Amino acid sequence: MKLWERLFVRATVVEAETTGRFRRLRLQAAALGTAEWRPGQQVRVDVGPARAMAPLLRTYSVWSRDGDTIELQALLHGSGPGAVWMGGARVGDTALLSRPKGDFVTRPAAYHLFVGEETASVAFGPMLRALPAAERAASRAVVEISGPADRLDLDGDVTWVERDGDSAAESGRLVAAVRLLDLPPQPGQAYVAGEARTVQAVRRHLVQDRGWPRRSVLTKPFWTPGKRGME
Repeated sequence: MKLWERLFVRATVVEAETTGRFRRLRLQAAALGTAEWRPGQQVRVDVGPARAMAPLLRTYSVWSRDGDTIELQALLHGSGPGAVWMGGARVGDTALLSRPKGDFVTRPAAYHLFVGEETASVAFGPMLRALPAAERAASRAVVEISGPADRLDLDGDVTWVERDGDSAAESGRLVAAVRLLDLPPQPGQAYVAGEARTVQAVRRHLVQDRGWPRRSVLTKPFWTPGKRGME
């Protein structure tokens, strides 16, 4: 066993399903049963070829966790190694993955605001489900999608913004939808994720236009065109 492999868990794919543009995988490993997971956290998966000298890692938000099993959801787009692995994984396959980690998790607040596109909705789902009922009822989510087939099952008050097949990069639609929100006068806690430049634009609106403290806007840029290595 290579040194880096000792830091990973070997899990088996026990379910695989494609719905719309999303691919859902359930992976099982005894070590996952004792791993800590907070909704919003991610795992890193080695999507490279077997017997490679070094891992080829891609990051996926954990949609749910049940005992020693975790469920991943990912948008199938492009032809990169992550998309190839996710789309090609079958029941019985094994994969090396890290234990869940990350600080993109909910924080105490009077209300919560979730903003992002399809890639962010995978993290938002478990975060919303884990909120106490009263906090979830007071919270808002704005999620941009290419079309109706990209809607994940999200709890709470969700505004879906369709971009009619346009690119999600630097999307003005998402920022415009947030501008229209009738939010309480006092800041809550925002979680903004997805395409990097759009994340920056939403954060700028909340801080500069609405006067939210910077610490009240938690951001997680997952991707941007032409740049690799982002989560």
